Amino acid sequence: MPERTSHLTQIADAITAPIALWVRIIAVFGALLLATGAVLALVNPVMLVSPHDEINGAVHIYAGYLASRNLALAMMLVALLSLGAKRALSNMMVLVALVQLLDVCMDCHERRWTLVPGVLIFGLLFLIGAASLSAHPLWRSSFWTQ
Repeated sequence: MPERTSHLTQIADAITAPIALWVRIIAVFGALLLATGAVLALVNPVMLVSPHDEINGAVHIYAGYLASRNLALAMMLVALLSLGAKRALSNMMVLVALVQLLDVCMDCHERRWTLVPGVLIFGLLFLIGAASLSAHPLWRSSFWTQ
């Protein structure tokens, strides 16, 4: 029984504790990077492709989709951080991490090796930050259900 009480105390402490400064920094930095990527996609989509690639209507359309995706993620990160909504922020950080890790897969597939380390680190930092906001480890179902 004392073991269960100790676990419940840890969960209560994690819920009531303020958001750590390093998690706030990661969330703000991530929101800034996402917003910057959105602005670049709208203003200068040539930066999204190789120098020899043609910029056509399709590139502009997909740049718009990238911009709307990045802006939505950035706005939600800032809003949830401002509200101190730890659980929702944790879930949003997992979503951003998943997007980044899938971007790493695309970068590997398209052989953009110089981008892989930065995007991978960005995604992993978001996963670590999300885990620190929860009293449960990411690999347990309780992280996702409670």
